[in-house]
Parts: sequence; C-alpha cells; structure tokens
Amino acid sequence: MTSTTNSTAAPDAWLPIGADEIDGLPEGLNYRFWDGGQDYPADPADCAFYVVPYMKGPEVAVRPLAGMSAVRVVQTLSAGIDHIEPGLGLLPAGVRLCNAKGVHEASTAELTIALILASLRGFPGFVRGQDNEEWRSGFYPALADKSVLIVGYGSIGSAIEDRLAPFECARVARVARSARTTARGPVHTLDDLPALLPEADIVILSTPLNPSTQGLVGAEFLAAMQDGALLVNVARGSVVDTKALLSELESGRLHAALDVTDPEPLPSGHSLWHAPNVLITPHVGGSTSAFLPRAKRLIAGQLSRFAAGDPVRNVVRTTG
Repeated sequence: MTSTTNSTAAPDAWLPIGADEIDGLPEGLNYRFWDGGQDYPADPADCAFYVVPYMKGPEVAVRPLAGMSAVRVVQTLSAGIDHIEPGLGLLPAGVRLCNAKGVHEASTAELTIALILASLRGFPGFVRGQDNEEWRSGFYPALADKSVLIVGYGSIGSAIEDRLAPFECARVARVARSARTTARGPVHTLDDLPALLPEADIVILSTPLNPSTQGLVGAEFLAAMQDGALLVNVARGSVVDTKALLSELESGRLHAALDVTDPEPLPSGHSLWHAPNVLITPHVGGSTSAFLPRAKRLIAGQLSRFAAGDPVRNVVRTTG
C-alpha cells in the first residue's frame, strides 16, 4: 500500500506500516510502503526518511541502503541497532540513526517479570505436568526478598525496575556504561560487576549489543554468580557465551530464562533446548499488542519533526 502527497517533487519516506494507518503524518512527503519485500516501492535514491522493517533481520534492513544517496534519517522500530549497523558505511555522511526508545519498554519489562516469576515458581514443570496429568505440588522460590541486579540500565532497565517495585525485592542494583545517581539509587559501571554478581539472586540482562557487551556474560561472569542464581536475558543472544552458559546449566548450578539466544533462531537439535533449568521464549519481548500503537506514534512524531525542520529524537549515531 502506498500513500503519497500531491507533490511529485517531495522527498520520499519509506514506512513498513501503511500511511493511512498512522494518524498525524505531516504533509509534504511521499509515503511509500515497504515491509521488506523483494520489490522496492520507488527509487531508493529518492528516500529521505527510512523506517526499517521490524523483525525482518539485517539482510532486509540493510538491503536498500546502498541506493539511498539522499537519505537523512534512518529510524529503527527496535531498541537495538545491531541489525542495521552493518550497512551504515553505505550511507552518506550526516545521516542520523534513531532507535525506538519508548516503543518496547512496556512489553519487554512485562516479559522480564513473566520470565522471572515463571522460572522461580516452576511454571515449565507445571505445564509438563498438565500435559501428563500430573499434580506437581511443592515449595517454590518467591520473587519477594530476592536481590536483583539489572545489567543495562537504560529506558528498558528502568521500566523493569518500575515493575519490580511491588514485589518486595530485598535489593535492586543497577549497572550501565556510565555511573550516575537516580531517584531509586546509584547506577554502577561494568567494572563493579565482580562485587555485585555474588550478591544477586537474579541477574537481568537488558543491555544493548555493542563491542563492550558482546560476550560480556562469559565463564568468568557466570562463575561469579551465586549458586542457584537466575540469569534472565532480554537483551541480545550474543551478550551471553552460550557454551559457557550451557556448562553452568548442565552442572545444575545456575538457572536461566532467555528471550534471546545465540544462535537465533535456536536451531532444532541445539543443546540449549533440552538443558536443565532453562526457560526459552522466541524473542517476543517487544512483539505484543503494545507495539503497534507506540510504533505509529513514534513514526508520526519523528516525521513531523523532520518535515518541520526540527531535530529528530532518539539519535544514537550520526554517519560521518
């Protein structure tokens, strides 16, 4: 579906959602619908504002970039930008890359709490018991009184802590790239992890994937976690060394709840599928009914700023 203005001289904006489905789009742009199909809706050279198709992978995200000689803004609909980074060198200088801050916080934080509760309270075993008509009663851990460490304290990490607040956790510690103070307490740096990890019952990963976090959770990181601790990954799969995690799971020392894996999608026959003490969801942190209305508001707001000549928001990189 393509919706355009009357002016053929107007620059193009490529959208993965039909323009007639988004309220508040400004005039003065030609809106072209492209959700990753083989055929482009128009000449990429005429595109000034490119909204990257959601969850279609890096091959789709990057494919039109080489032809986008006039593009000024690339807007992802994900919090992470790792899927678009391989193509940034194809773009002209001065292009602003924006992420989807504000779109995924609610959904990802919800899933994080769901993974924690399901893991602690034994839900995977209950489901298997129901399948086999077995009544698996018992005594299970609670989230109350647990010590939680959030590694990656951006907007998603903060939203996770918002939702932890009613659960009577004993302590929440926070780690980010830079130290700072928040209304809830201090934010530590990655250098503080060796002291923080042994104190945490639950370690939540919500950090972006970049050179400093690739493989961050390796054998040394995992060894520093206390016996019986739960690792929750809602970041990116390759933040964790899968081989090292498998070793800890198979020994029975640690538990894990993973919305992302490395490799991803996790292939049939992979050892992680059947490792003990692990709950796996198929990268659905942001894929909920909350996504579309927030994505539409983001697109309309960013395009309104762009059309008016005002600075766009959520700029995480500028090509140069």
